[in-house]
Amino acid sequence: MEFGICFKGDIDVQRTIRLAQTAEEGGFDYVWTFDSHVLWKEAFNMLGVIAANTKRVKLGPLVTNPGPRSVDLAASIFATLNIVSEGRMVCGMGRGDSSRRMMGKPPTTIKRMMQYSEDLKTLAEGGTVQVDGVDVQLPWANPDYKLPMWLAGYGPKVLRACAPLADGIVLQIAEPSLITWFIDQVKAGAEEVGRDPSEIQYMAAAPVFVSDDLDKCREQCRWFPGMVGNHIADLIKNQSIGVPDNLLKAIEGRTGYDYKQHADKDSDHLDWVTSDVVDSFSVLGPAEMQIEKLKALRDVGLNQFVIYLMCEEEEKIVETYVNEIIPALRK
Repeated sequence: MEFGICFKGDIDVQRTIRLAQTAEEGGFDYVWTFDSHVLWKEAFNMLGVIAANTKRVKLGPLVTNPGPRSVDLAASIFATLNIVSEGRMVCGMGRGDSSRRMMGKPPTTIKRMMQYSEDLKTLAEGGTVQVDGVDVQLPWANPDYKLPMWLAGYGPKVLRACAPLADGIVLQIAEPSLITWFIDQVKAGAEEVGRDPSEIQYMAAAPVFVSDDLDKCREQCRWFPGMVGNHIADLIKNQSIGVPDNLLKAIEGRTGYDYKQHADKDSDHLDWVTSDVVDSFSVLGPAEMQIEKLKALRDVGLNQFVIYLMCEEEEKIVETYVNEIIPALRK
């Protein structure tokens, strides 16, 4: 199993660099960042800073979307960062959440997300794509530097649609039974187009808090089911048939969401989130408890676990993973 950390863009720049370097030196494989340009620092500027101050870890947005940047501009950014990082860039892609909601816009369509992802990869790797009727190619892009695509989703439609293109699937949840269901949707999509499902990797991204005090852990991570609940609500609105009961029940009593408090542990819209759901969706408790949950996630097919590093005590969390948890999972 590989491991990553993900910033949301609110941590001081120098502290971000130190955390990324500590993670790299301690055996983490990826450093990711949210991409929500109104709420937090510009993601790709920060990825450039991190690239210049690391040597090995792979880097990318978790996740970007087709809304903020034209595909030619986004491809130029990725191709540039691949040169800066010597080929370490990866791309997490979704339909768009807070970066679009903060502009009063809904998520993009699945169709647009898939076309944008395909064109982005082609352009960033030096290929030619038609943009607004014009053939576009970046002659300076290094074709030896590939851009692996990690595509995000929850529902059967988007997960099946991702299967032909995705190098990896992003799942914002750490519940093994639900991960199994999500993976089954992707495998079905791969089989429909004749692709070998084993070519696709799977990531779970979720918050972590290390403490023997489970009540404190829950309070630090209660924001996460609130955020995920937004996606589940959209899913139910469009396609509730066939969705697992425990995913539907996770948002019972949901009272709304304030995007100005997106991914904020001190949000005031979390009263409906139960402790059972926090436990299910997150990775909490002392190191030995987290090791057991991560083993369960690995056993259902997970290839990468990404820590949403935004619950306080970030240095302690990284150090615990470096010294205790990652070594235990790699025995």
